[in-house]
Amino acid sequence: MIRKQNFKTRMVSVPVILAICILAGCAVKTANVWGDPETGLILQYRMPENQVLKYKSSGEVIQTMDVMGQTIDVDVDSSGAFTVKSKGQKENNHQLTVTIDLMKLFIASPQGEINPDMSTVNGKSFEMTLSPLGKELELIGADAIQYESPDGTKSISADFQDTFPDLADKPVKIGDKWPSDSTITDTYSAGESKLHFEGMNTLEGFEIINGMECVRISSDVTGTYEGKGEAQGMEVVSVGEIVGKSTWYFAYKEGIFVKMITEGTAEGSITVTAQNLEIPLTRKFKMGIELVK
Repeated sequence: MIRKQNFKTRMVSVPVILAICILAGCAVKTANVWGDPETGLILQYRMPENQVLKYKSSGEVIQTMDVMGQTIDVDVDSSGAFTVKSKGQKENNHQLTVTIDLMKLFIASPQGEINPDMSTVNGKSFEMTLSPLGKELELIGADAIQYESPDGTKSISADFQDTFPDLADKPVKIGDKWPSDSTITDTYSAGESKLHFEGMNTLEGFEIINGMECVRISSDVTGTYEGKGEAQGMEVVSVGEIVGKSTWYFAYKEGIFVKMITEGTAEGSITVTAQNLEIPLTRKFKMGIELVK
């Protein structure tokens, strides 16, 4: 009789144990994909197929040059808008179509004002492959979208090589840090320039932006730039160093980049090799990008 009772007990308990295991498994599967603020948030871009995001951008640069004892100021203002539509994922990376809605540029200098016609890029699209951690892995068709600038014919590629900020590759809590780096190459008919940035990101806290619960992240950024081109038939070489700080917001539940403000300075020089002339310069810049829809 004891053996029969033990057998019955086991027969009853097995389904109970299985039920507990199944429920435990369901609990794991239905846990938040973004983790938990106490144990660590999992920050990743999550863009379901057919999701459409609209962004606006702005930029202001004040450049001061010392040309043989004479101070020359140049102000550059830019603004733009673009739409990002998800086509789903391929090999765990987001396949995006980026459409230029608007691009404007205004330059004021002692020689006058320049307002190049950039309407040729409006409405044109290119394809972007974005990793879940925010690396722009590939831009297809961006080089073919061009406009005329003071530096000659230029594509919009450089404007989108570092659009989305880099996320941490492990769960993070308030106070945690992670590094990021990026390189932007800008090629135009009169030359080429390259910028390299290194940043240290810190998760500072939480804030509601555009109705979404976001993490607030600050980034201390340093960088270098170098360029070589031609002006009035003479070779011109530029070099410099960049220091800046960004504050940006990421909706961790939706997996969406929401807003960024960046401010900083650049110190460098422009050398006209044929004249052996070196022109020191300083740039102060402020840039912003924000989700509007």
